[in-house]
Amino acid sequence: MAPARHLLSIGIETTAEDAMRRPRLTAIPADLVSLDDYARLADDHIDAPVRAHIEGGSGAEQTLAANRAAFGTIHIYNRLLGDMRRGSTATRLLGTDLHHPILLAPVAYQKLVHPEGEVATARGALDTLMVASTLASATLEEIAAASAGPLWFQLYMQPRREDTLALVRRAEAAGYRAIMVTLDTSVQTPPRAAQRLGFQLPGDVRPENLRDQAPLAPVALPPDASIVFQGAMADAPRAEDLDWLLSETRLPVIAKGVLHPADAEMLRSMGVAGIVVSNHGGRGLDGAPASLAALPAIRAALGRDYPVLLDGGIRSGTDAFKALACGADAVMIGRPQIHALAVAGSLGVAHMTRMIRQELEIAMALAGRATIADIDDTALFPC
Repeated sequence: MAPARHLLSIGIETTAEDAMRRPRLTAIPADLVSLDDYARLADDHIDAPVRAHIEGGSGAEQTLAANRAAFGTIHIYNRLLGDMRRGSTATRLLGTDLHHPILLAPVAYQKLVHPEGEVATARGALDTLMVASTLASATLEEIAAASAGPLWFQLYMQPRREDTLALVRRAEAAGYRAIMVTLDTSVQTPPRAAQRLGFQLPGDVRPENLRDQAPLAPVALPPDASIVFQGAMADAPRAEDLDWLLSETRLPVIAKGVLHPADAEMLRSMGVAGIVVSNHGGRGLDGAPASLAALPAIRAALGRDYPVLLDGGIRSGTDAFKALACGADAVMIGRPQIHALAVAGSLGVAHMTRMIRQELEIAMALAGRATIADIDDTALFPC
C-alpha cells in the first residue's frame, strides 16, 4: 500500500522557508525543561498551516485527545527504601542493545520544519533508535549516513510489489536493522484545522524514497463505485501481501497499528517479530481507543516474552514508565521530536531525548524499580 490516501486534499502551496518563522536555537535556554516547553516554543518556529498538519488528528480528534487523557487515568506508586545502585535504563529489543526504551517514531516530511529534515534528526539521535519513514524528505541512505545510532525502516507497502521490494532492499543495504510495516491507515482524512488553513505540501518537500518509482496509471472508477472501498482501499495490504513481505526479507518485521488482541495474535502466528500498539497518533480511525488503553489486553493475549511497543501520547518519562508498566517493551515518540527539531535542530532532538530519559530514571528511582525488567503493573494504581 502506498502512503495513506487522503480523501480530501486542498490548499495553497508554501515553501519550507515559509514554515520557519524564527531562527532555531543554538543553545538550550534554562527555562526549556520539558517536552511541553518544546511544544510551546514550536509555535514560534513552525508556520500555522504546517503546525496544524503536524498537531492535528482525524475527524473530531476524539482519539487524539484520548491518547493523552489515558495517561492521567493511572498513577505510579511511590516506594520506599529501594536500592538503586544497580539502576539502569538499558534494554535489548529485537537483538539490539539500547541505552533506554524510548525510540523516535517514524514521522514523514521532516523538512517541513528543518532544511535538513530527517538527516538532522538522525544526527541528534545520540543514544536512541530512530525509525525512518518511507515518506521521509531525505533518502534512507542519507539518513543512515548521518545516523548516530541504530535505525529501523518504516514501510508503507506500495501498490506494486517490485516497488515495495526495492525499498526493502535499500533498507537492508543501508544497514537498517528491522522493517516496521504500517498496516492501520490505508485511508485517512487530513486534520480539519489543516484543511481550513489551506495546508499543502510545499514544492520543495517530497517523499525522496519514492522518487524513482514509475507513476501509476490513473484508475477511472465506475459511477456507482465507492471512492473508499473500490478507490482508496483497492491497494490496501492484505494477509497475502504481509506473507510475501515476510518471505522476502531477512530482517525482523514489526507490524505497526495494532489495537485488537485478535490482530496481535494473528500477526504473531504469521511470523511477525513484534508489534506496535498504535492508533497512528490519532490520525487514523477517529473513535479508536487510546493506545495505552488497548495495551494491557494485547500484552495479556501475547504473553510476556513477545516484543510489544507503544506509540501515542508519550510526553514525559513518567508516561513512558506507565506504558512500560502496562506491558510495553519500549515506547515511541512522534510529535515531540518534530517540536525539538523545529526549535533547535539536532541539538534539540538530543536534548529532548536526554530529558525524557532522565525523567524515566527519576520515575524508576522513586517507584523502586531499578531496571526496565523490574517495571510491571504492580507499580501502578489502579493496577
